[in-house]
Amino acid sequence: MTEDNRGYFVTFEGIEGSGKSTVARAVLERFLQAGLECIITREPGGNEISEKIRELLLDPANTSISPRSELLLYMASRAQLVGEVIGPALESGTSVLCDRFIDASVAYQGWARGLGEDVVADLNSFAVAGTVPDRTYLLDLEVGDGFERGPDRREAEGQRSRDRLELEKRAFHEKVREGYLRIASREPGRVAVIDASRPLEEVIEAVLRNLRVLRGLKKL
Repeated sequence: MTEDNRGYFVTFEGIEGSGKSTVARAVLERFLQAGLECIITREPGGNEISEKIRELLLDPANTSISPRSELLLYMASRAQLVGEVIGPALESGTSVLCDRFIDASVAYQGWARGLGEDVVADLNSFAVAGTVPDRTYLLDLEVGDGFERGPDRREAEGQRSRDRLELEKRAFHEKVREGYLRIASREPGRVAVIDASRPLEEVIEAVLRNLRVLRGLKKL
């Protein structure tokens, strides 16, 4: 499989309530409508082992998980997802959309938890073994707006209560947003910042418009 025949890898990032999951699903629908091979997955999760790790990480009862343990659990989930799902799909020519990926660990654990962005970057490099996004869409939103959207998002996803990370204080989520914006400022060629405060339809169209220009995918 040559580089030109590989699938296109797109990730969606943002604070809680930014709408990234909804936008990712809408983009998937447009890919499929256009007759393009594409799958969607998420982090943590996306396969049997990683979904079990997800349960551990997000269970609000697991308050004793240390920041370092949290980081390493995310990396274990990521390595399994890349090896089992993302890597094989891309090699077969299928495009992959992923709800969160390497940038989430840099923003949440590296910056907001204070473990160090360089430390997280090194672990990411080991976990993904060269599989990095071709394009990342950072759906940027004020933390207060994200909190307000929380109940509606949980209801849409069938989630009854807030998960362990959602229960973090507002200051933590402010740091997460700051971490994401730091990444975007360092990697403008890969990370596109999308104003997620706009109506959902406008956010989706902004992502699709960027993909059309970037990949020449006029059918999207």
